[in-house]
Amino acid sequence: MSGAEAARGPQAVARFLHPRSVAIIGISTRAGSAGQIILQCLKVNGFAGDVFLVGRTDAPIDGRQVLKSADELPEGVDLAVFTLPAAAVPEAMQACARRKVGSALVFAAGFAEIGDYATQDAVAATARAAGLAVVGPNCLGVTNNVDGMMLHMIYARQALHGVTEGVAIVGQSGGLLGHFQRACDGRGIPVSYVISTGNECGLETTDFLEFLVDDAATRVMIAYCEEIRRPQPFLAALRRARTAGKPVVLMLAGRSTKARKAAQSHTGALVGDYATVRTLAEDAGAIVVGTMDEIVDLAAILQRFPAPPTKGAAVLTASGAYVGLTNDFAADIALDLPELEPATLKTISDTLPAYGNYGNPLDTTAGFTPAMLPAVTKALIDDPNVGMLFISFPLSTAIPVKAFNEGMAHSPKPKVMAALGDTWPLGDDVMAAVNESPAVFSRSSDRMLRAIALYNRYGRLLARQAATAAAAPLSGLPRLGKGAQPEWLGKKVLAAAGISIPDGGLARTADQAAALAKKIGYPVVLKAQAAGLSHKTEAGAVALDLADETALRAAWDATMRNVKHAAPDVKRDGALIEKMSPRGIELMVGAKRDPGWGTVLLLGLGGIWVEALGDVQVLPASADAAQIVEALGRLRAAKLLAGGRGAPAADLDAVARVVLAIGQLMQAAPEIAEIDINPLMVRAKGDGATALDALIVVG
Repeated sequence: MSGAEAARGPQAVARFLHPRSVAIIGISTRAGSAGQIILQCLKVNGFAGDVFLVGRTDAPIDGRQVLKSADELPEGVDLAVFTLPAAAVPEAMQACARRKVGSALVFAAGFAEIGDYATQDAVAATARAAGLAVVGPNCLGVTNNVDGMMLHMIYARQALHGVTEGVAIVGQSGGLLGHFQRACDGRGIPVSYVISTGNECGLETTDFLEFLVDDAATRVMIAYCEEIRRPQPFLAALRRARTAGKPVVLMLAGRSTKARKAAQSHTGALVGDYATVRTLAEDAGAIVVGTMDEIVDLAAILQRFPAPPTKGAAVLTASGAYVGLTNDFAADIALDLPELEPATLKTISDTLPAYGNYGNPLDTTAGFTPAMLPAVTKALIDDPNVGMLFISFPLSTAIPVKAFNEGMAHSPKPKVMAALGDTWPLGDDVMAAVNESPAVFSRSSDRMLRAIALYNRYGRLLARQAATAAAAPLSGLPRLGKGAQPEWLGKKVLAAAGISIPDGGLARTADQAAALAKKIGYPVVLKAQAAGLSHKTEAGAVALDLADETALRAAWDATMRNVKHAAPDVKRDGALIEKMSPRGIELMVGAKRDPGWGTVLLLGLGGIWVEALGDVQVLPASADAAQIVEALGRLRAAKLLAGGRGAPAADLDAVARVVLAIGQLMQAAPEIAEIDINPLMVRAKGDGATALDALIVVG
């Protein structure tokens, strides 16, 4: 194994997390210094391995000799903890490399996060060549609750020991990870590891995910990323976690321009395109969240129930108003509330007061008694249309909690219970019953509904991914050159992929244009063609609704003059003559291939509106028809597609077929970097969709 290979991956992580010997590089006699805190961490946690100290003092510290240089260390120390300023790190790393140290934890800031990439890169290169795994710089430390070890630069605390089925927290912000850890501790969620990775000049979040997938003590992973340097290994780690049934809850910085700048100053990250990264990370199996609350709420559910359901949630409450509000909220967050089976409704009606209006969400009405709750709870969770149960109830005594517990204890389906009343204190008897409950517990109904919506969406994505088939090969694709292709050639590619294009073709002369127009029938469209003419309308290269040959020949002369004036150096191919398309709704369908991450599909309102409104959904290249139709429903323009004021509904199935074909085309032709169909003219349901303009770029 080369040095570079030894410096990363699960084996390198194992050396770091489970050291048999530790050296503190840069210890001093000053109380409260980072070196003293690390020494105290080792003592408090009863570290049984060898401990070596390196510093400038001549006097022993804690009865141990202090070495003057890391060059005096014995060969093969497992972990060196650097409690040094940034300026001293390169020399110390070189010495550790010479002594064949296995891993290093570097707390110091002052590297890439302030723009000093050169020093950080030099430190990384030294370590990589020696097979030395580095965590940091600019990090806070690690907590290992499996073996009982904590190494933190700010405080010493005894770690737990023997945690199983835990949540591992990994990320580039030590402060944020501390928030997640405290939140998990407060919710009683077991935590296996907390690993602050900082600038990630050596070991990255990807390396830790690869290790944690196989870690018996970890059931769920939380990852906070400001930069993902190796996209394909990262996605491969997510896919391995998905296969292993270990959910990864992922939070990404960089949705906004301001956030991207903050990330760069924080850890020196060069943030990629957020929409692309999010789409492909989700496609690989991650649950990408947007808020810190969602991370903790999802961790609570996933730690108890790591296999998410594909079917939606039944909601049980004691308020008619809550039923209405939940229905509204569910529409906002795309939460599936399935219809209950008639047999379930009969059991509920036979059990609860006769005057109730029962459904999902279910209001027990004011006349219920606690004795009714077990049967109602059991009926809800046993309904075959229901994937999980959510109870949101005022809990002033333990009686309803015990009744709920009795009704749902038999079922393996996920269960969540929220006590209404915000921070109003619950009695000891209530909390005792909550602690015995098979349900995850929370004090916020809204937060848990958001988490359930994400959890349920994750279940559906996993089911789709398991059923995804490989794209079939395409034949008959025309030969393409480099760069932007002329529209006429791009449309030949679309036609070969099965996408409808207007009747017509390329004319090299005005006479050919007239003959072609006569063949396909007026009115026609004329569009001058050249590979370097991407924005034809702005160049005056388009003439619409030409009614006869006279108009056509005049348009030919005018557009050719316009193109020669606008782009005198562009070689013209002639003009595309096409049948004028019937009216419809203009959409934009496209695809782009990120050289690091892979391919995504884009779908939005077309024409000039795609740039003006930015109403675009992003999908993986492997998206199926159901995902595409769902994405159409998430567009702000969705109401246009559904019809209104007498207008017919748009042919969404035809749109889905076009998007599927684009995904297949991107997989079949890896040389294509970008496809842009704008507009895709979508007609009424059953009448199809036609690509009116097409730009294909070959990378």
